[in-house]
Amino acid sequence: MRLAHPYYLLLLLMIPGIIWWTLSRRKRRRSSLIYSDLSLVRSAQRSRPPHLHLVPIILRALALFLFILALARPQSGRHSEEILTEGIDIILCLDVSGSMKAEDFKPKNRLHVAKEAAAQFISGRKNDRMGMVVFAGQSFTQCPLTLDQDILLALLDRIHIGMIEDGTAIGMALGTSINRLQDSSAKSKVIILLTDGINNRGQIDPITAARMAEALSIKIYAIGAGTKGTAPYPVEDHIFGKRYVQMPVEIDEQTLMEIASITGGQYFRATNAEKLGQIYAEIDQLEKTQVKTKEYVEYSEKFHIALMPAFVLLMMEVILAHTRFRKIP
Repeated sequence: MRLAHPYYLLLLLMIPGIIWWTLSRRKRRRSSLIYSDLSLVRSAQRSRPPHLHLVPIILRALALFLFILALARPQSGRHSEEILTEGIDIILCLDVSGSMKAEDFKPKNRLHVAKEAAAQFISGRKNDRMGMVVFAGQSFTQCPLTLDQDILLALLDRIHIGMIEDGTAIGMALGTSINRLQDSSAKSKVIILLTDGINNRGQIDPITAARMAEALSIKIYAIGAGTKGTAPYPVEDHIFGKRYVQMPVEIDEQTLMEIASITGGQYFRATNAEKLGQIYAEIDQLEKTQVKTKEYVEYSEKFHIALMPAFVLLMMEVILAHTRFRKIP
């Protein structure tokens, strides 16, 4: 709430003067009648309390107060904001090959932990378009670029091992991701590649894909997921049931480092679930979206709230002054 013309409130200083002038004028104009005998007048009861004659003056003062308040034009404002973002388009490129079943990222396997970390990352990027590419022996787009986080998270939840034939086609995955970003007009374009293996499938090698990304000003952040040495891998045995074997962890870190270096990104190694979460948080800080806001305030006039009661009080004062409080002579 605000007053458009607050300086009109200075007129309120006139009200005490007007009240004083009205009372003094009444005293000066007091009329008298000559009676031969005042005994009957003295014995008569008063028709109204002695101070009730102040009612018209109070009504007039209140009406004047409300008129002055209406002149000051009270207004109520409604705030609205326009958000201007220099957005970043991000593709999450996620390995869903069989090796992601390894359970070195306790308490679940690599894919489960990677999905949880990606979901948290997605939830914190409300002003960016994001999409998702999944790969194993082949690659495809799980979700195109979108601002709808709910859709993206729902499609992330549906990812599972075995949805694509096995293998690790890192180059093809990068090619698919680049294809999704090539027509983007965003200020910054980013691919976050997570894999736990070595490129062994596809017609595009990772270094060639990185050169393509560099030509289109696309930055790649590469994450190698897996502990060092060996990791427990679940195996279904028809006789003994589920058992674990120790599988060597083979990540082509040299290639992933080169991919990141070519495009101006960075390489990270995640050896456990906590480290993976920290990596996504670090990437989140490195690729901050600039958000600018413009604030608008729309005001609506509220002077009628004071004006209508002022007219009512004024009419009451006039009616009472000419009826109940009228003096004769």
